[in-house]
Amino acid sequence: MKTGMIDTSRIESMMAQLKAAATRPENGVKALKDAVPDGEPAAKVDFASVFKASLDQVNGAQKKAEELSKRFVLGDDSVNLSDVMINSQKAGIAFQATVQVRNKLVSAYHDIMNMQV
Repeated sequence: MKTGMIDTSRIESMMAQLKAAATRPENGVKALKDAVPDGEPAAKVDFASVFKASLDQVNGAQKKAEELSKRFVLGDDSVNLSDVMINSQKAGIAFQATVQVRNKLVSAYHDIMNMQV
């Protein structure tokens, strides 16, 4: 892979993860399969709610990393450096992946807007 180029397989993988994260029950939210009784068609999940859920997940990871970092700096013995570094890296990777997805979406939007009808 060349530097500066976007690997589309990674973007597609991230989109699949975003969709899976949106249907995962967290914070008391029912999973999509649990929300619809058997025999009824499942409601469609709109892109905005999936994207917002993934952004909230990235934001949560960043807040958790920041909180652990603050606790470590203040001398909390229950927090060790490896936990701080791992959570910081997870938050950074999640943010970078989100930026790549955004860039791909903006590129797709520009491609669609430049299409001749």
